[in-house]
Amino acid sequence: MQASAGSSPVPGTMKNIVIEENKTLEQAYLNASKFAKSHYENFPVVSLFLPKVLRKHVAVVYQFARQADDIADEGNLSVECRVQNLELYEESLKKCLNGESKDGFWDALKKTISEFQLSPKHFFDLLSAFKQDLIKKRYGSFGEVLDYCERSANPVGRIILEFFGIKEPEAVKYSDSICTALQLTNFYQDVSVDIIKNRIYLPLDELKKFDVEQNQFEFKKINANFRQLLEFQVQRNRKLYKEGRQLLSLLPHRLRRQIYMTILGGEKILEKIEALDYDVLNKRPSLSKMDYIKIFLRSAVLLND
Repeated sequence: MQASAGSSPVPGTMKNIVIEENKTLEQAYLNASKFAKSHYENFPVVSLFLPKVLRKHVAVVYQFARQADDIADEGNLSVECRVQNLELYEESLKKCLNGESKDGFWDALKKTISEFQLSPKHFFDLLSAFKQDLIKKRYGSFGEVLDYCERSANPVGRIILEFFGIKEPEAVKYSDSICTALQLTNFYQDVSVDIIKNRIYLPLDELKKFDVEQNQFEFKKINANFRQLLEFQVQRNRKLYKEGRQLLSLLPHRLRRQIYMTILGGEKILEKIEALDYDVLNKRPSLSKMDYIKIFLRSAVLLND
């Protein structure tokens, strides 16, 4: 006998639906973990220090951000098409948050956001930064750069804090300092890469202050002025890492070690920029396997303090 509209479901039917939904969600989380490991070389290291219960949730958040980044940066589509695709991606996020999605990935993301009470604003801020990368190629002042970091980097740290239930304003402030420092470090590390995409993240008013012309980036022209400009950037960035270190005492042990490793990695890139005599136009500094080993061992000292 079939159940009529409005009647109770046939015994066992609802249970089967729930089981099938769980399978779909778990598959989505499994896919997210595989995605993260295949796209981000540090993810296995990061997951080592995360509680096992969090790893799939962090992975699905990473997948969200990386997919958006790929929409903005990969392929040969026009700027207009990339912006439109990001807007479609944003619409999918809105549907996800409203419970209107029928896709495994978005369902998993919705579950993660709901379960850990993550702030949806952080996800929209990330998309805003990705869209900005497509249309804004120059930054007039350091304040403009910081505004970009507020949306491109700081939300990531805030999400991690929320995963651990940390919402104190002081912790958020120090997390923002670390994330901003990491984003700026990446800018200085990738000067030679970004100029190929016609992007300069160093503030134009500071270029003027140090008498550096924009065409020096394109022609890879290193001189004393450019070195002084980069030295100024590096020294200011070190202060952000120093301020951000105050977050460590507010974190649980395992997360503290991971964040400390992240800080050490960023500071090491700054050291490599200095070792290159600030010639980031012709050489891209990067961490070696030995650097990672040393960072890992230094973090163990902190863990045992």
